[in-house]
Order: sequence, then C-alpha cells, then structure tokens
Amino acid sequence: MQRTKRQDNNIVQISNINKKQKLENQIITINSNKYRFEDLANEILYEIFDYLDVYDIYKGFYNLNNRFQNLAIHSNVLTKINISTISKSNFEDYYNNILIPNQSRINFLRLSNPFTAEIVFLEPHLILNFIRLGTLILDNVQNKNFDKFLDYLIWLPTLHAITISLTEHISSLDILFSQIFRLSTLKYCKIEYQIKNYQQPLFVYFTNYDSSSIEYLIINGRFPFSAFHNLLCCLPKLQHLSINSLVNYDDYQERDKLSSIHLKYLKHVSLKLDYVRFDEFEKIIKEFFHHIQILHLTTAYDETYLDAKRWQQLILFHMSYLRIFDINHQGSVSNNNLTYHDIINQFNSSFWNEKKWFFTHQHEWEHRLNTGIFYSTSPYRRKDYTYYWEIDKELGLYHQRENSKSVKHLNIASKIKPNHRNYFSNINQLTIEYYVETLDDDSFITNLKCMIPLKQLTKLVIKLSRFPFEEIIKLLRLTPNLYTLQFVIYSLQEIDSNFSKYNILLQHTLKKNKIENLILTGRCSLNEIRFIIYVFSKLKYLKIGINRTEISSIIRYLLLKTHNQAQHLFYLCISNIPKGCLKETKDLIKLENLLDNYSIECINQDLHLWW
Repeated sequence: MQRTKRQDNNIVQISNINKKQKLENQIITINSNKYRFEDLANEILYEIFDYLDVYDIYKGFYNLNNRFQNLAIHSNVLTKINISTISKSNFEDYYNNILIPNQSRINFLRLSNPFTAEIVFLEPHLILNFIRLGTLILDNVQNKNFDKFLDYLIWLPTLHAITISLTEHISSLDILFSQIFRLSTLKYCKIEYQIKNYQQPLFVYFTNYDSSSIEYLIINGRFPFSAFHNLLCCLPKLQHLSINSLVNYDDYQERDKLSSIHLKYLKHVSLKLDYVRFDEFEKIIKEFFHHIQILHLTTAYDETYLDAKRWQQLILFHMSYLRIFDINHQGSVSNNNLTYHDIINQFNSSFWNEKKWFFTHQHEWEHRLNTGIFYSTSPYRRKDYTYYWEIDKELGLYHQRENSKSVKHLNIASKIKPNHRNYFSNINQLTIEYYVETLDDDSFITNLKCMIPLKQLTKLVIKLSRFPFEEIIKLLRLTPNLYTLQFVIYSLQEIDSNFSKYNILLQHTLKKNKIENLILTGRCSLNEIRFIIYVFSKLKYLKIGINRTEISSIIRYLLLKTHNQAQHLFYLCISNIPKGCLKETKDLIKLENLLDNYSIECINQDLHLWW
C-alpha cells in the first residue's frame, strides 16, 4: 500500500512537472511571436491562475475588463479561498466581489485574523450558504465569534476538516469538545487554545453520547491527563492523534471512566507529556495502543521513561505492530552512583539494534553527566530540532547520523561548535535562545553559516535580551528572504535620535529586506518606533509593547500619512495594556481623524487595531 501511495505521488509530481513545462513552452512561443497578454487562450490563462494566490488573481485581473472578470469568477481556483494578511479595505472589497457571490462554490475557506470571521459571519446563519465547504480554517478567531456559528456547522453536509486557533483564554474544554464532537461528518480536527497561566481547565466530561467520527485529531493546548482515557473512548474511528501538552494536574477531579473501546484504527500517536508519571502512561498503552505503528513521545523528569527493559516488555506484549519508536526525554538521574550514560546504555541491546531503533544524547552542561536529553535518531524525520553543544562522544551509538534533511525549524540552545557534523539543508525557521558571550570575532555567524543556508530563512526569532542590534543587522544582510522577525527591544537600547551609528551598516538592509511581520518583546519608546519604521519600511504587521504614557504619540506617528514611513502597515498589536486604553485609542483616532475604516478590540490584554 505504501508503494502504491509513493507511485501515486510520483505520478502526480511528474504530471505537475509536465504541466509546468508545457505552460513554459507555450509562454515562450507567445513571447517569440510578440503576442499580447490579452491574446492568450482561456485555457492558458486558467493554467496561469493555478500558480497564483486567489487574491492576486482578483487584484490583477478582476477589474481589467469583462472578459478577465468572467475568467476570474469562473476559475476553479475560486473554490479555494485562502485570505492572507491584507488590509481591511482590501478584504472588504474582496469579500463583497468574490467571496459572497461564490459562497455555494467554495470548498476551502481560510480566514487569518481575529476580525475576518466576524465580517464573514456577521449573521451566523450565513455559514449555511457554504453548502460545498469541506475545509474550514480559522486562524486567531475570537471565542465569541466561533461560538456564534459553531451550531450551524452541523448542517454543512460536506464539512470534513476544521482547524481552529482561538485567541482568547478558555476556562472550560468541556463545551468546546462536546460541540466539535457533534459534527457528524468531521474527519480531521486541529484545535489550538490557551489557558491562563497556572489555571486548570475546568472539568472535561465526556459521555457515551460524545462518540465522534474524527479520524485525525491534533490538540495544541494544555489537556488534562485525567480526561485522556475518556477522550480516547469517544473516538472509535481515530487513526492519528497528536497532543502537544498532556498535563497531569495533581488535584484535578477525575470523572468516572467510560468503558474502554478497541481502537483498531489507531496507528499514529504523538504526545508531549508534562509531569505524567510513566506508571500512569503505561496503563494507557496497555489499554488503547495495541494497534499503533508509530509512537512519538516527548517527556521529562520521570527517569522511569529511560527503563529500556520495561519498554521492551511493553512493546513485545502490548504494541507488537510498532514500527517507529521515537522518544525524547529531558531530565536527570536521581541515583548519584549512576550517570546518564549508565541509564541509557540499556538501549544498546540486540532488541533495539535488530529493529534499527537507534538513540543518542546531549548534555546542556559540560560537567553534569547525570542530566541530559536522550532521543531517537535516524531514520526518524523531525521538523524541529534543538541544538545543544555538549554532544557525548562516549556512547557507542554516536555513529548513527541524525536525519537533518527533514528539519525545517532549528533552535540554537547552546554555543555552536566549529565544524558541526550536521548540515540542516532545508531550514526555513531559526530560533536563537542561547546566551552568546562574545560576538566580536563573528564566530557565531560563521559557525551558523556552516550549519544552515541562511538565504532560505523566512522566519527568525531571537529570544536573547542582550543580542546586539549590530548582529541582527549582520544576520539580516545574510537572510534576504526573511519575512518574519522577532527580537527583544533591549537590543535597541543604544539607539540615538539620528540613527547615525547604524547608517553604514543599514545601507544594504534598507534596500533588500522583505520583512513584513515584526514582533518586539518589551516596551518601545517613540524614538525606537521611528527607528524601527525607518529600517523595516515594508512592515504590514507590527506587535509591540508600549508604556502607557507614550501610547497616543506612537499610534499617532504610525497612523499619520504625512511622513509616509509606515505606508504598508495595516495591523498593529500592542501587548499588555490596560482596558482603558481601548477607549482612549478610539477617541484619539476619531478626534484627529487618523483612520476612516478600522476595527479595534482588546483580546487577552492586547489591543488589536486593523485598518
């Protein structure tokens, strides 16, 4: 079956290559004959549309003439509406001319900010017009908007996939999951939510009436381990399960357990366990994991997870179909007479080697061999990888080279060693959280260039508070395709009003940088905002912190059209501000006539302004 799937994928890939080559040949012929674009046949134009974003088709062709307007309207690509980050006026124009007239044709709909769902579903029953909708993706939707139309989703006959990212903190998971489980046609569900720090989610009660048709479930949010048993009992058709934070709350009140079911379709499980003891997790394995083939497990602290013999017995008697055993454990050994080496050497036996399950480990500190990170290596593919520099060479497992080609996101958590053995050729996201002692000799960037192709980066996150802005500029010179940047405002502490210190360094960056999304941790002054807008002139989205005394002056500067510096900016998020600032900002915008058409709201103590 896997061979058939690979063959199908190859056939599709070859077909796409041939299709693209045919189109290129046609365009070459057209150019050589000096045809105008309007002379292209409709079939060729439709092929061109396949390579464009729906919004680009609308903006580029809809208002040219009647012919192109009809082409845009009747193009099959209009059945897939993926609305990226655009201004409010552009969104409303697109909404009225494309989305509303084509409601009954759309089978894929993605909305990208907290305000768009409110516009599209101003009257919740309007969702019933999307009779062919199969996939719905709501990024950063407000809880109140989702609750409004969730009851109507049950009437959509073809809805099989839903992805929801909620912006506001939730206190009860019970209502959320019970509503989702009512969607009888749903096969795929990805849900992301937040719970207030240190707060438990209110009781999650699943009943025998909550049986769901979901086959593929992803939960990105803290979920109580005490409710995990009952969750599984409500998913008889489950094939793939992923939970990124399965939490053990000591004082969580457990509901009576439902009768166990036989999860004969469950093949793939990926879990991150937070303070869940191995003894408790082992019960779940024995009860539900008889048919799984792939197990990805991330855990910490409880060293029982490093007991190779215990795992061996579990696999032999309760997970006999297991093909991939992928574990990542971070913690320490409580027995002072043992080192981390002694514990994990158990995984060197014939049982593990015969299955070709190999492991290695790293240390966060050079002289703490009783602590570390133990994890599986090749042939497993990971999209995320954390680099620690103290790789242990004493393990006999070191020869197993890790599969770095699949990694898309690299997190630098330690000093980079020269001549690092892995080159991450497909990285597009980089996070730096290791404190760099000195950057004067450029060794950090030099070593980084030996690890990843910097030109491929589209997102860079710098979590260090003392990462000099000069080094950020150097990185920007080497990352021309960067679209999203995040760093700590402390890096701008030495900015002077004339910006003269950075003018020479910035010349290349000012011309070449493509950064559209900027997230700054900390509180910005007006002077720092001026510098930011000067450097990042293509910004569309800006998230910052501001001292209350400067909120008015900064908003005024960003919205004033006279200086024309922030001409592309249309979304501002101000972190952690008092609720009273919402009214003050509205009054400022009205009094000084800064904006005509905008949406503004406070969500989780953040002020969101979209225009």
